[in-house]
Amino acid sequence: MDTNEVIELDVREDLRLKKEPFDKIMGTVKQLQKGQSFILHAPFNPVPLHAVLKRRGFEHEVEKVEKKHFKVTYTKKEAKEK
Repeated sequence: MDTNEVIELDVREDLRLKKEPFDKIMGTVKQLQKGQSFILHAPFNPVPLHAVLKRRGFEHEVEKVEKKHFKVTYTKKEAKEK
């Protein structure tokens, strides 16, 4: 997988249909390499997910696109040099 490749995942339709997208999100997260990013599109700011992914070494940046459209970019932090 190209580390410059950004993966986008839109879970707005899943949530509208009352489907839990957590497994889909975590499946995407597992594919990422250090320094790689993925963009999550959700109908709200997924604050609990920020905490889960922070523990897994991710930083995030939230952008409110519309009233019910948040775009969150998660980036896996690079390993620290010793």
